[in-house]
Amino acid sequence: MGYTPICCAGGRAALETLDGKHRGSIMAVVLDLMMPDTGGLEVLAEMRRREIAIPVVVQTARGSIETVVEAMRAGAFDFLVKPFSPDRFRDVLGSASRMPAAPRRPALAGRSRRLLATADASPALRPVLLAAAKAARSAIPVLIEGETGVGKEWLAAAIQAEGNRAEQPFVTLNCGAIPADLAESILFGHEKGAFTDAGQRHDGKFLQADGGTLFLDEVGELPMAAQVKLLRVLQTGEVDLLGGTTKKRVDVRIISATNRGLAAAVAAGRFREDLFYRLNAFEIHVPPLRERRDEIPGLAKTFLDRYGQLERQAPGRLMSRGALDLLQRYDWPGNIRQLENAVYRALVLSESETLEAADFAHVAALVTATSRPGPPSEPQLDSTDHPNPGRSIEIDSHAAPAAFPLRDETGQIRRIEDIEADVIRIALCQYEGQMSEIARRLGIGRSTLYRKMREYNIGT
Repeated sequence: MGYTPICCAGGRAALETLDGKHRGSIMAVVLDLMMPDTGGLEVLAEMRRREIAIPVVVQTARGSIETVVEAMRAGAFDFLVKPFSPDRFRDVLGSASRMPAAPRRPALAGRSRRLLATADASPALRPVLLAAAKAARSAIPVLIEGETGVGKEWLAAAIQAEGNRAEQPFVTLNCGAIPADLAESILFGHEKGAFTDAGQRHDGKFLQADGGTLFLDEVGELPMAAQVKLLRVLQTGEVDLLGGTTKKRVDVRIISATNRGLAAAVAAGRFREDLFYRLNAFEIHVPPLRERRDEIPGLAKTFLDRYGQLERQAPGRLMSRGALDLLQRYDWPGNIRQLENAVYRALVLSESETLEAADFAHVAALVTATSRPGPPSEPQLDSTDHPNPGRSIEIDSHAAPAAFPLRDETGQIRRIEDIEADVIRIALCQYEGQMSEIARRLGIGRSTLYRKMREYNIGT
């Protein structure tokens, strides 16, 4: 996945590593809860005491609600219940490793103001930054729309850091990554004894964000029951903990984000219309990177500098004009996130101080694929055709053309499930395993995508 792991045999060794020579160079921590010396929850508490602000992903085989809630309460960024798929691990670790770049702390507020300035912004991004700067001056709810990887979370954190809540908490929640039965507890909290595994009180994201900002990423994936309660909290400003008897007043600014149009989800009955209008008071659309190609050289150099500090053994420190020209010719369906990973990969594999186009051979192959002329027209299905096992649907992808038959070896139409499985496999290849982007392109939720992959035994 492009990361260099540092393995520790227990909690004490992990704390020594985090507070030793590697301090400042570690992007994220994957932490087991059950360890022979110092447990994961103790490690989280000690990290907080030592002010080691590194995102922690907790992994545990104990998949109870209480275990997950306790870890989140102790400061975990996200959690994984074993066994988990490589794709799920990639998504969670990718989100965690990007967190230090977001202006979450007051010390970064000045940096965020500079980044929201429009003087050096591309023409496509300039109106986005202007809108974000205006939103920062108020407490109006903001909905940020854009494809996966365009920088929605960074923009939300920058809005927080430039406003009058800059010194208050900036709390994030990926609504697409939480189980449906945990959504209400994680969002709104619960009292001790509220359900079987509730051994102690948990505040929830709203109370954690009191006075500051709550960022709801992939808000369209929020379960319907949680949508109802979220609407009530936005209307009343009061949080009702599960199992509680009293309500608590909160002052929370809501910024939400989605990688697909919420209006379509409302029309399909998957998202409440009244909640949509509450969240969509101020809408900002972030254009994809292919519409902001003049930003690519600057972004690529920034990523090269950042990862050059982490990968000191890699010689690459500069980027040739040919390499930058190549990066600007690609459409980047995974946007900034995909560009970042491509630069990191090229750096790790580099053998000289200057990265050349040849160091981005994987990108060059994709650019070549997109340059080939496509078929003159989409294939048409004719129900009057006689059975023909060779008849196929041709899929033109960024990576390579793919085909799968509509009929089986006997000439009969294949089952919908088999064709759907083929489409998912092609999407996994084309979008390089980026599950949020795959789900958006297929028009389904991420939870549905994971379920179908399990059903069809794809990537499991």
